[in-house]
Amino acid sequence: MQSPTVLKTPRLLLTPLQLSDAPAIQALFPHWEVVRYLDSRVPWPYPDDGALTYVRDIALPAIAKGREWHWMISLASEPEQRIGSISLYDQPGNNRGFWLSPRWQGQGYMREACEVINGYWFETLGRPVMQVPKAVHNEASRNVSLREGMRLVGTEDGHFVSGPMLKEIWELTREEWLRA
Repeated sequence: MQSPTVLKTPRLLLTPLQLSDAPAIQALFPHWEVVRYLDSRVPWPYPDDGALTYVRDIALPAIAKGREWHWMISLASEPEQRIGSISLYDQPGNNRGFWLSPRWQGQGYMREACEVINGYWFETLGRPVMQVPKAVHNEASRNVSLREGMRLVGTEDGHFVSGPMLKEIWELTREEWLRA
C-alpha cells in the first residue's frame, strides 16, 4: 500500500501525519466550529490528551496497516504553522474527511487541499470512486463537494458530536474527476 508523501498546492503544504503533530492538533482541533459536524466517536468535551491518543492509538496504526492516509495542512508561506488536517480512508461510504481551524476557514484552503488529495486517491491509489459523508447541516463541507462536481447519492441517519441528524453521502467517480 502506498505511504503518504508530502503534497503541495500553490498555497498549501500537506505533510504526512506524525506523532509530533499531536500538540498542534490539540491546540487547533477542540473548537465547536470544527467538531460539531464530526462523527460522534470524537469525544466532547475534547480531553487534554485527545490528540495524542488519536494520533498514537488510531491514526498511525491505521496508516501502518495501509487503511488510512493522513496529512497535516500548513500554509506554504508558513510551513511550521499547522492549520488543519485532511485524511483518506479505505472504508465503504467514507473515503475522505477534513477539518480546518476557524481562523483559516472561508479562504478556499480546503477546496485546494481536496483537489490534491483527490488526485492522490484516484491517481496514486487508483481508486474508482470516492464517497464522502457529511452532516446535512454542514453547508461549508457541502459547498466543497459541489465545487468538486460530486453528487448526492443518499442520506441516512447520522450521529455527530452535535447530536443525531441526517448524514448525506456525496460521490465522485474517477472518470468524473478526470473529466473535470
